[in-house]
Amino acid sequence: MAKILAILLIVFSSLFSSVIKVSLATNVTYAIDELKKEFNKLHPDIKLLTTISSSGKLTAQIRHGADFDLFLSANMKYPKALYKDGIAKTKPVVYAQGSLILLSSQKRDFSKGIDIITDEGIKKIAVANPKLAPYGKATIEAIKSLKLYDKVKDKFIFGESIGQTVIYTLNAADIGFIAKSTIFSPKLKGLKKGENWIDVDPKTYNPIFQGMVLLKDNKDAKAFYDFMLSDSAKKILKKYGYIVP
Repeated sequence: MAKILAILLIVFSSLFSSVIKVSLATNVTYAIDELKKEFNKLHPDIKLLTTISSSGKLTAQIRHGADFDLFLSANMKYPKALYKDGIAKTKPVVYAQGSLILLSSQKRDFSKGIDIITDEGIKKIAVANPKLAPYGKATIEAIKSLKLYDKVKDKFIFGESIGQTVIYTLNAADIGFIAKSTIFSPKLKGLKKGENWIDVDPKTYNPIFQGMVLLKDNKDAKAFYDFMLSDSAKKILKKYGYIVP
């Protein structure tokens, strides 16, 4: 009897639960599980299905009718365009500000700061594609602002997203520019600030304001939208290397 009741509870809970589909930029990969967990404490009957990719690719999918309820972008450019074209239901809002780090899987002498990328021993530099990924655009801005671009542009290998750029940084390049939030990946556990990575001065690139829009009039999606702007979500995002408004 107990087993039957348990099965019935599962069946009934699934009947009355809601599913919302959230598309989010790759840099949020490592924070999203904790965000989901905290959200479900408040809304246990709402299940989140997430699709993770570069902001540019997700925007293209949304324009072609992809069935998403909410879009969390790595910058404001794409949500603004979707709202301007009548695809997004709400004006874009900033839910976090991203930041860049320079990472190496090997210990490096970072006493020179970002200038280390000009060293002869640095043959390949992983960078997110600036045409697709806002963090890639910020990387190029930082390198140019430090007058290093012409010295290192031939060393670049481009990843389509921050996720792919992390893979390149660890396996195919000597060093790479990635979102600070990705340092919380299990694969990067044990890498130390000052030995394996350093922050990129945020004054060298335009602020990476990460934007969010609702794509459907859906009360459950609105609940997650509101949660992402709450103090609880901000606390988690800050923990994962973001600057929160």
